[in-house]
Amino acid sequence: MVKVNYQKQLDELIAGLHGETPTLFLHACCAPCSSYVLEYLANYFKITLFYYNPNISPEEEYQKRVAEVKRLIAELPVKNKVTLLEGKYDPESFFALAKGHEQKPEGGERCFACYSLRLNEAAQLAKASGFDYFTTTLSISPYKNAQKLNEIGAELEQKYGVNYLYSDFKKKNGYRRSVELSEQYGLYRQDYCGCVFSRAQREAQNALNAD
Repeated sequence: MVKVNYQKQLDELIAGLHGETPTLFLHACCAPCSSYVLEYLANYFKITLFYYNPNISPEEEYQKRVAEVKRLIAELPVKNKVTLLEGKYDPESFFALAKGHEQKPEGGERCFACYSLRLNEAAQLAKASGFDYFTTTLSISPYKNAQKLNEIGAELEQKYGVNYLYSDFKKKNGYRRSVELSEQYGLYRQDYCGCVFSRAQREAQNALNAD
């Protein structure tokens, strides 16, 4: 399989905007991951940040993360104003897709299905609201599969007829910059992806490290 340079694709797209400011429906997984992506893309796009993460458990964790996203938007200086749309918190939809995959390791098929769940919701709303592009902040994480995310985005682009913004935000030191911004703004940085399975894996790893 040929490895695609998604950052190069994004650079070329931005270079071709020639001063225009398209609209972007940007799925956000959390405030730390959103920080660099907003700092970067808000120079070129008018962004609506879409917080839709039914995988997060418990609900108190979900509320804590969405509150940090709201604070980030209020405090982060960007060229083009960012607005927020919070999706429905429906953990039942996540548990339905995870059924039968509970014992699968993190980063595999269960996670890919979770990517699809969130990106599908973003694509539908982006199309319905007439956005020029949609994408997700997820690829900034070194623990997320950017190749798979972009493959899902391409499928949804064809399905719904709305442009997917191909990207790999960990490139160009994006992840490192997100860490710097998290420290600068005192953002809450969770130690697990969000679902009960990732939390259990983290707790097990912490227990091993403590031995």
